[in-house]
Amino acid sequence: MGKRIYGRLGMLAVFLLLAECVGCGGEPERATGAAPELVGSLRLEGSSSMEKAVDGLAEGFMEQYPEVAVTVQFTGSGAGIEAVAEGRAEIGNSSRNLTEEERARGLTENVAAIDGIAVCVDAFHGVRDVTKKQLADIYTGRITNWAALGGEDLPIVVIGREAGSGTREAFETLLGIGEQCTYANELDSTGAVMARIASTPGAIGYVSFDMVETDGKGRTGQNVMALRLDGVEAEAENVRNGSYPLCRPFLMITRGEVSAQEELVQAWFRYVFGEKGREIMTRAGLVMVEKGIDDLSSQ
Repeated sequence: MGKRIYGRLGMLAVFLLLAECVGCGGEPERATGAAPELVGSLRLEGSSSMEKAVDGLAEGFMEQYPEVAVTVQFTGSGAGIEAVAEGRAEIGNSSRNLTEEERARGLTENVAAIDGIAVCVDAFHGVRDVTKKQLADIYTGRITNWAALGGEDLPIVVIGREAGSGTREAFETLLGIGEQCTYANELDSTGAVMARIASTPGAIGYVSFDMVETDGKGRTGQNVMALRLDGVEAEAENVRNGSYPLCRPFLMITRGEVSAQEELVQAWFRYVFGEKGREIMTRAGLVMVEKGIDDLSSQ
């Protein structure tokens, strides 16, 4: 589980205050029509698959609003959703859709971006491409050795996320194998999955695209390969053009519509969907949605 706390940029605030007062004999004057400075704290919790993008957004938001403290915890999609429902966080990061029961509690899905799910393997067993059917057969225990797919005579070590993970739910749903998987290891973060694949001969696992920065041949630089699915590379452009078969939305959950939130939360979403926010999420390997602050619902 990860946690990030971004404090105030105090030196910048002091500098601005001194600059404002230079040459004045009394109260500094505010520029007519200037927007009020945002002050306060913002709490986000949820999906570890969204860590790279959300970390970048939090840091950028703090640069723009130095009097705001942002706290981010990566505890999993379900935990983030529950934190919003219980009022412990303003925004829940989720890599799965809300259930009907969660919607009934007043929670709203806001699509931030679209993420692909990369299927990664130990780089040395010789298999580079699988079909969706073969992938489903691997995860349900019908195919247990890489030799059956033209690779080395090596047992397949099936790695996945823990129960309640948004990435696991999306992966199993997209393949139509919900509650049918036979996992050797169930891990509680995207980073843990990548580390286990890199250190385990014959391993296979699924991770968010933002964990996969390939060299153009599928290699990620840590003894891991991203498989082609039905001949299609695991790349953001292939999510964008609809040819890559495993993708899901990254959601930012609020209690009620964004328009009903306090100004600090609305400012966060304006940043996310502004030029800087989109740039950060694109660098994280995500595909942007054609929506803005006034059109956030995933409905």
